[in-house]
Formats: sequence, C-alpha cells, structure tokens
Amino acid sequence: MTIPRRSWRAAGTLAAAAVVGLTGAVLTAGPAAAHTPTWDVTCTEVSLHLSAYNGNVTNQVTVTVDGKDLLPTETFGKGLDKTIELPEHDKALTVRLVVKAGDGDQYSRDESKQAPVCEETQEPTPTPSETKPSETPTTATPTPTDTPSESASSSAPAAATPSPSSPDLAETGSSSATPIIGGAAVAVLLAGGGIMWSVRKRRTAQH
Repeated sequence: MTIPRRSWRAAGTLAAAAVVGLTGAVLTAGPAAAHTPTWDVTCTEVSLHLSAYNGNVTNQVTVTVDGKDLLPTETFGKGLDKTIELPEHDKALTVRLVVKAGDGDQYSRDESKQAPVCEETQEPTPTPSETKPSETPTTATPTPTDTPSESASSSAPAAATPSPSSPDLAETGSSSATPIIGGAAVAVLLAGGGIMWSVRKRRTAQH
C-alpha cells in the first residue's frame, strides 16, 4: 500500500507548524521567567535584588517612601543590587517599588511594602538589690569620723597628767643648785670686799 504524496506534504506542514509553535512558546516564556525582582524592607533599610533582566534594553527602578523619593529613577541593565537606608521614623512607612522593564510592560513591577518602627533598646533599670550595696558605704562613712573625736577627747586628760609632776621636778632642780649658787655669791662678795680694802689701803698710803 502506497501513501499519496499529498498526505506526506500535509503531515510535514503540520509538523513544521508544531515546531514553530513550540519554539515561539519557549521564546515568549523565557523572558517572562527570567525577570526576577526581589526586594526586602526592614525597619532600617530597603534591599533591592533585581536580576535576569534584558541587558540590551534600558530598565528603570524607583523607590519612594510615603510619596517621597528614596531612590530617584535609576537605570540598570541585566541586574541591580542595592541597599538603601531608611530615614528615622516613629510610625510605619509605606515603601513603594516601581520597576519598568525596557522589553515590555508585562515585565514591569509596581509593589508596596510596610517598613515597621524599630524597637528601642532600653537600658535595664537597677534593681533594689543593686542599689543597697551602693547605699551601705554612705551610711558607714560617718562612723570612722566619730572615732578620732573620741580618741582626741580621751587623749586630752592624758596630756594634762604630767602637769602636777612638773613643779616637783622644778623644785628638785632648784634645791640641788642652791648651795652652788650661794657659794658663788659668797666668793664674789669676798673678792669684792678684798678689792675695796686694797684700794682704800693704797689711797691712805699715798696721802
């Protein structure tokens, strides 16, 4: 049994159409799966990880916080990795990411996330057990100051005790030196009398 040539041609045409369709599906699905915009938001920063974009076109990214530009429009090629610090805030912020792909709006992204408020780290308050040791030295300090005053008061009468004995020592010293002083005085008087006598005798002899 022979197959007509028309049947072969029809089968070949269908096979070619199927191959072309599969190729187009793969080509169209490839770029869609390749664009990968990943970004994270914390209380302090925004991290951008844009990868697998078409480097032959101009891609753009913009980041805003509550409607204000945090990252003005910036162009990139195949990818972009960037970390941006958030301003200090006491309430949650709305962070918006806008990515415009140069090879089609179907690859663009427009997303928003919330930046929470950072929890403040407070220093631990001292417990009563910690404050008691610091108070004990202050109360104990007056006790050493009282002891010198007591010792000074007790030493005062001790210093006054030698006073009664001092007259006795002075009297004993004077009594022992009295004969010597008296003898010296007598010798001086005798010498003076002898000198006066000799002077008078010379004067009478001259006359």
